Amino acid sequence: MKETKKGIIAGFLAYILWGIIPMYWKLLPTVGALDILAYRVIWSFVFMLIYILVTKKTSDFLNECKQLWQDKKKLGTIILAAIFISVNWFTFIYTVNQGRVTEASLGYYMNPLVNVLLATLVLKEPLGSLGKIACGFAFIGVILLTIQTGTIPVSSLVMAFSFSIYGLIKKGLSLSSYTGLTIETLVILPAALIYLVGFSPAGFMTYQGSTNLLLMGAGVVTAIPLLLFAESAKRISYIILGFIQYVNPTMMLLLAIFVFNEPYTSEQFFAFSFIWVGIGLFTYATLHTWRKEIQFENHKLILDETKDKEK
Repeated sequence: MKETKKGIIAGFLAYILWGIIPMYWKLLPTVGALDILAYRVIWSFVFMLIYILVTKKTSDFLNECKQLWQDKKKLGTIILAAIFISVNWFTFIYTVNQGRVTEASLGYYMNPLVNVLLATLVLKEPLGSLGKIACGFAFIGVILLTIQTGTIPVSSLVMAFSFSIYGLIKKGLSLSSYTGLTIETLVILPAALIYLVGFSPAGFMTYQGSTNLLLMGAGVVTAIPLLLFAESAKRISYIILGFIQYVNPTMMLLLAIFVFNEPYTSEQFFAFSFIWVGIGLFTYATLHTWRKEIQFENHKLILDETKDKEK
């Protein structure tokens, strides 16, 4: 129970930090989205190196790196993961700094449903009738938003699919969270440095002191939620984590409406409602499956105990 409590707290902290992170990027209005991404990669890598040294995980990290280097397929997979998470980060930063936090929240509301869709298409996992209806409601919501705005919510779709594909790739990697994040940022690091030094209109670290500090802090605000999430995932079931994950887009949506004063019409609310219904159906179906699994395990345990007594 103590470990479960720690996991729930860590999960809430991770998703709360992800929920308020738009406020951080809003503090950098003079820095382009691509520049922020490059600094985010660089300082995340530096922070992870410091974290590994301070927590005395150097030996384990080097061993995992050696195993990764020897397994070229695994190495190629983590390079692919690094590309997809970079696409996700850039799209999120760009969308937030364009004043479209509502659209960013939509992407993360859609994320669990996209996870289900990809699991069905790629992993060939069966999708129940409620799951199909849930995806159908989400699809209707996206269509309604497209009709209202006259444009497809590309940023939301890119964020949802890039993060889901990233998660799908990571599912097959047996790496510690700190090694995974360090290697992923290392993969993108050369491109980030080349861009900042050779192509960025602003150059490398040419901003005022406070802006430079905020850019350095981008590594911290990136790594800490990911590490908290990893610790949470170890201690609690994916079902519980699935409930907690809606803290993130809900906080973003509230920030968009009440802090950033983004327009939120009744038509948008109506379209979002379809997505929320889809999420509700998906959550109910997941919870129902989880309960059945627990009942089956309990029944199996009772049968085993009965057999032991008979012996």
